[in-house]
Order: sequence, then structure tokens, then C-alpha cells
Amino acid sequence: MKRLPLLLLSGLAVAAVAACPGKKPETPAPVSAGPDADSLARAQKAHDDSMKAAQDEADRRAREDAERRQKTADSLAGIGRTTDAVKTILGTMIHFDYDKAIIRGGDAAVLDQKVAILQANPALRIRISGHCDERGSDEYNLALGNRRATAAKQYLVSHGIDASRVETVSYGEERPIDPGHNEEAWAKNRRDEVDILAGGDALKQP
Repeated sequence: MKRLPLLLLSGLAVAAVAACPGKKPETPAPVSAGPDADSLARAQKAHDDSMKAAQDEADRRAREDAERRQKTADSLAGIGRTTDAVKTILGTMIHFDYDKAIIRGGDAAVLDQKVAILQANPALRIRISGHCDERGSDEYNLALGNRRATAAKQYLVSHGIDASRVETVSYGEERPIDPGHNEEAWAKNRRDEVDILAGGDALKQP
């Protein structure tokens, strides 16, 4: 009868051990799956926007540079056209009657244009050369050419141009523009011409 309690105790012990909860196994931490699709899309869009902004800025600067270059070119072309036009007016000759050094009425208007140009361009300096037709001696024509150049200079000076800005020279009959030997040729050769000595690179119109 003594075995029964031992067996019973053994059975209870086994049951107690089985009923006692043991340590539960640790649950592994979830493995990160990396950025989701929305994050990748946002990152790609931000990158694309940044690249587009940089390209737009580069394009804007390129357009501005091109516009500046064009404006500069247009300005220089305008200056060139203006300078050429002023030089044409400045180079207009005046003419004289036979054996005379008196400024004629129509030629006074031509000299008035030269006065305006000289006033608008303070750095401009010119030379007036006097010429004659082939009649008369060399010495006489040199003197007559000098009187013609001086007459034009005096006209400019009397209208406010500083005398130091205007030089004169006489070529007499040495430089005819028409080699003919008739009145038509002689009339062309009795003249004053104007050459620019300084300040003629970028002339302003009056």
C-alpha cells in the first residue's frame, strides 16, 4: 500500500511540470523592406524638378546673353550708320566762282551743317583744303586755294567753332577731281574739301 502515494506524487509532479508555462520564444523584429514606392516617386520628382530648374536657369541666362550681344551689335551698327551719315555730310564740298574766294549762298547752308556737326562732336578736328581749276600759274592758284580754305574756316569760326579745331591747306590746281579742260570740269575743281583729322570714330548726329 506504500507504493501508491509515490506513484501518485510522481504523476502530480509530471502534471505540474507540464502545466507550468515555460519561457516563450522571442519574436524576430520585422525586416525593413526599404523605401516604399511613394518615397521613391517623390525623390525622383524632386530630382527631376531640380534638373529642370537648373536647365531653365541656364536657358534664361543664354537668352539674356544673346539679347545683350544683339543689342550691342545693333548699337554698334547704329553708331556705324550714324557715323557714316555724318561723314557724308561733313565731306560735302563747297564750290567757288572763277577767281573768287567768296562763300556762295547755297554753300553757306552746307557750311551750316558742318557747324552743327562740329558742335555736336567736341572732339572732332578737321582740315579744309582749297582747290582751283587749271587756269592761272601754280603760285597764283596756291594762294587762291589758301584764300578759299581760309574763307570756309572763317565762316565756321564766326559761327562759334574754335579756330584750333580747323586747319587749312591749299593744293592749288594739283588735285583736280575732273581732268577735263572745259567750264564744266573747271567748275567742279574750284572747291573746298573737308577731311577728318581726329575724333571721327563715333560721330553723333546734330
